Amino acid sequence: MLNLLPVPVESTDWVPGSVEAASGMFQTGAWLLVALPLVSAAVLLVLGRRADRWGHWLGLGASAGTFVVGAGLLMSLLGYPADSRVRSLAMFDWISTSELSVAAGLRLDPLSLTFVMLVSLVGTLIHVYSVAYMEHDTDRRRFFAYLNLFVAAMLLLVLADSYLLMFVGWEGVGLASYLLIGFWNHVPAYATAAKKAFIMNRVADVGMIVALMLMFSTFGGLDFATVFAGAPEASEGKLTAIGLMLLVAATGKSAQFPLQAWLGDAMAGPTPVSALIHAATMVTAGVYLIVRSGPVFNLAPTALLVVAIVGAITLLYGAIVGCAKDDIKKTLAASTMSQIGYMMLAAGLGPIGYAFAIFHLLTHGFFKAGMFLGAGSVMHGMNDQVDMRRFGGLSTYMKITWITFGLGWLAILGVPPFSGFWSKDKIIESAFVGEGWQPWVFGTVALLGAGITAFYMSRLFFMTFHGKKRWTSEKDGTGPDQHPHESPLWMTLPMIVLAFGSVALGGLLMIGGAFTTWLEPVTGHVEHHDPVLPIPVIMAATIVLVLLGAFLAWRQYAAAEVPVVAPRGSVLTRAARQDLYQDTVNEAVFMAPGQYLTRSLVYGDRQIVDNAFTGVGRASSGSGRLLRLLQNGFARSYATVMVFGVLVVAVVVLAVQA
Repeated sequence: MLNLLPVPVESTDWVPGSVEAASGMFQTGAWLLVALPLVSAAVLLVLGRRADRWGHWLGLGASAGTFVVGAGLLMSLLGYPADSRVRSLAMFDWISTSELSVAAGLRLDPLSLTFVMLVSLVGTLIHVYSVAYMEHDTDRRRFFAYLNLFVAAMLLLVLADSYLLMFVGWEGVGLASYLLIGFWNHVPAYATAAKKAFIMNRVADVGMIVALMLMFSTFGGLDFATVFAGAPEASEGKLTAIGLMLLVAATGKSAQFPLQAWLGDAMAGPTPVSALIHAATMVTAGVYLIVRSGPVFNLAPTALLVVAIVGAITLLYGAIVGCAKDDIKKTLAASTMSQIGYMMLAAGLGPIGYAFAIFHLLTHGFFKAGMFLGAGSVMHGMNDQVDMRRFGGLSTYMKITWITFGLGWLAILGVPPFSGFWSKDKIIESAFVGEGWQPWVFGTVALLGAGITAFYMSRLFFMTFHGKKRWTSEKDGTGPDQHPHESPLWMTLPMIVLAFGSVALGGLLMIGGAFTTWLEPVTGHVEHHDPVLPIPVIMAATIVLVLLGAFLAWRQYAAAEVPVVAPRGSVLTRAARQDLYQDTVNEAVFMAPGQYLTRSLVYGDRQIVDNAFTGVGRASSGSGRLLRLLQNGFARSYATVMVFGVLVVAVVVLAVQA
């Protein structure tokens, strides 16, 4: 294991291996990966209520079919040597002008197929879970249509062979997330949460659009082959600008600082949505974008450093927020934010960390999806309660949920030999590689994050499943008791499958460095290098911090009595409950000035522009009224005016002669 930690080879102009045209099964299977869930979503939406009785089975079948096709493609690709594992499928000419020519095509390689397997397998398990979870919802058919749309968009995102086609999938997952987060939009707060996620992601998408413009102006094309081949010839300034704009896009999709505020509110959707967004699809898209764009970032060290800094900040940000949340789903959301921060930190380390970022993304997809589904199971047994202060002692009544959730808990803590140990510890070790201040800062942040993760995840686990029962329906401890019970088989079976991934996936993929070798055609080959601290010391420090964090949580939330009403807490605790005031900052810096500007423009439009036009009208009307007094039709009035005029003329003549 000590020989698995690499550093980049000296060549910095590495471009992914040769791209070969897809043939045979690749031709047939590649487009089916997107077509199956997309057609299913279209059928369910077009048929409407006529598909209510069987729509969920069609959605489940489409997702399962995608997994089967993906598994077949994976096995086929494994039969080729490493330098022949990048396959391109040209579908049709999409855009053809004198300035820009883009062919819609799909790219099958180790990175895209890794995501295909994660999205299709975890997505299918979430579909299975949803059959029971949404059983009594009258719009279950529509829910499955949106799930299929989400899966199709994510698969298009990772399979696209150009940034422009990727952007279609990128926007597709944004639309699907909006529809799913706001699925119960009859609740105003849920509709608001959906709009918040949608708008914040559109802000981030400006970064992607600017990056596309810069790519076209620099390389004359937007497909991966053109961009990556032209990167060594471009100036570092242009590559840095492209990298920073791609990072802006990634911060929105992956809920990284400073565009992370939407993630906690995304819990408004049904729990299967939370599992899909947080584990297998949307929030992983930003990490994919950075790793896929490795040939650009490798030549833009400043942009790469900013990626690592953003990841480090978010890692600690999410962990601190997670320590104070009492809502079980929002605690898991904060955890996702923090764990994606680990992945972004690894990606920001460059070639040394790309493979480990994807490795942790893969293992995290399993244990985090399992814990989200476990949270849904707890809610199912506790009458939709989400406040952990009103749980406790559930291990006796929900044994399958307790065991499967516990295995995910051990995995995210990084306890050997669970999956998180193999993936997260590799990121921590990689963070200590380098020269100057960076390995000490990034390594310390990664270590500290591991200790805080152990505390808040143990807090969640103990408050939910251990300690005394606090089963009341009201926050003040009053109200009728709840009657917890285990979930049905359709819900527990996916949790069991994901639990196996939490236990064994990491170890299996790291045998002989198999996973890093698998990704080499995309991430490049790197050689071993030692971090600034001995690896055994880093491992020992990590384990000590994890055990310390878990012990502190046990002492406070399992051995001691947990109050049903949250105490006021310290200044930091109160800030963490409010997401470290990120919404307050956003409202003060962005929303309030916009509102003032809008109100000022409206006031100016009404008081200045409108009054100017209405003033001309009033002046014209007033002059008309004055003239009307002179033209009243009475002879006496006309005679009086004439006499008055004669007198005026006489006075003037006399005055002149005098």
